[in-house]
Formats: sequence, C-alpha cells, structure tokens
Amino acid sequence: MAVNGEKQAEAATAAARHTEDDAAAAAAADDNLNNIIGTSTDDDNDDDADDGDDDDVSESNAEELEARAIARAMQSADAAYVPSPSLLASDDPYALLSQVDGPNLSENNIAVSQPSVYQAKSVPVALRAKFEVPIHVTAGGSVVQFEISTEEYDIAFGVTAEREEGITTVKESMRVNSNLEPITGKFLVGSVPCALIFSFDNEYSWFREKKVSYKITVSPPRMENVIRGRRLRAQKALEVLTREKEEVTAKHQLVASKRSELEAKVAYLTKTLAETQTSLEEIVEKESALEKKRNVREEQIKLLNLRLEKGWEDERAEV
Repeated sequence: MAVNGEKQAEAATAAARHTEDDAAAAAAADDNLNNIIGTSTDDDNDDDADDGDDDDVSESNAEELEARAIARAMQSADAAYVPSPSLLASDDPYALLSQVDGPNLSENNIAVSQPSVYQAKSVPVALRAKFEVPIHVTAGGSVVQFEISTEEYDIAFGVTAEREEGITTVKESMRVNSNLEPITGKFLVGSVPCALIFSFDNEYSWFREKKVSYKITVSPPRMENVIRGRRLRAQKALEVLTREKEEVTAKHQLVASKRSELEAKVAYLTKTLAETQTSLEEIVEKESALEKKRNVREEQIKLLNLRLEKGWEDERAEV
C-alpha cells in the first residue's frame, strides 16, 4: 500500500485511511501534524515567517512537538488500518502478518535505524519531457523530507504515492520558482508499502531544458511508534479477520448444505440410472427373443403359402 492521505499537499502528512469516516476521525491529528511538519512550499515558508510564535520555539521543543504529532498521526492511521484485498485473498497466512508486524526491530536492521538519502545535482530535463524519481517506502511512519531546486528557470513539481488501492496526490504538480529558492517539504508516510513518485515536469516548455537538483531523505519511524502501531494494526486486523471468518463460515455452511443436496441427488440419479439400465437390458433381451420368434413365424407362413399354392412335393411325385 501507499500513503493514504485524502487531501492533497497539506493532507500528505496524514496516515493511511480507507474510508471517509476514517479520514474524518483522524483529521484533528492530521492538522496538528501539518502545523509541525506540513508539506512546505514557498507559501508555507511565508506563513511560517509571519508566525511569531514559531520563532520562540526552541529546536528541541520543535522536535518533540513533531515527534508527538507523528505519533498521533500514526496512531490514527493504525487505528484505521484495513488489510489490503490481496492480503485477504492470499493463501499464505504470513503475508498479512508481515504487514501487521511492520519493520524488523532487530539491532542490525539498518532500515529502522538510519535515514535513507536520495540526491542528485544538475539532472537535465529535456524540453517537452518529464523526469521522475521513484522511491519505495516499506516502513509505515517514515518521515519524508525533500528539497529541490533548479538552475535559471522554473519547473512543475509534484509528488504522488502509488499503492495497491490506487494513486494518491501528496503534492499537486504545479510550476514552482525553484530557481529563486529551494522548494522544501516534509510529510508522513502512513500506509505501506508504497512508491513515492517525485515528478519534475518540463512538458510545458517548448524551448528550454531545465536542470534540477534534489535531496530526498526518508527517516525511519521511532521504535516506540512501530511497537504501538503493530499492536493497533493487529487489533484492527483481528476485527476484520474475525468478521470475515464468520462470513466465510456462514458461506461454507451454505455450500456444504448444497453439496449434501447434490450428493443425495447424484445418489438418487445413480440408483435410478442403474435400475433403468437393468430394465433396458431386460427389454433388449425380450426384443431379441420376440424378433427371433417373429422371423420363425414369417418363415413358417411363407412355406405354408407356398405349399398351398404349388402343392406338396411328395404329392407331385406320386402323380
């Protein structure tokens, strides 16, 4: 699965939601998270500059607030967790458990201990062309931070998340003045696995090639969030599985009843067929005997008529 935000840029920090009710239930946590680590663009930076309260918050306090917002958003997402259709349809019982468990918390697992950084400089984007950077995220609760810039000219930039249920817009693609100052942003990945697609679109330009630089950092979730999240997901998965087991049991009983009905019908038809086969054999035997008797009578009638018409041979010999 992928990021399950229902809004666009500012709702990208929301964790996975599978229904509108789930989205509404988690809206408060999303707003709080957006205020702390929302997807920052030029306008966002201006708003932050106008907010005098943010200037008074120390870096440590800001990090703590961010961590709390992430924890609340992840709790909201995990509380709305629903196993994907493919996992529910899978015959492998461990496929679902793997998603519920989340990342391995062993000490030697780098994926949950160190950020992953993807960066490049002065990547050419030809005129009338598009350049995309796909990044696969497998740990729910990861925080993605990006900074992009271009040389001399603007470019259209956007972020989408692809998951099994479909594509979600994280940041709507639009032209940005990344040549004047870097475009930055940060958002939370709630539902995994997903593929984040960072798109640099130059299709609108008929004359100029653009050169883009980017740095994308994927920070893994905190261990306490992973531990709390897997328990919430386990509870939600258990509810879904219990409900589905009841439905499957009811369907199984109906199917089993139908099977018994058909088996009884087959047994009846088998018996009827055997009886009919026996009757057929008797009829065939009678038909054969009667046909043989009929042939004898026809021969007898023929011989008698011949005698009556031409007389008996021994009588003609005496004359």
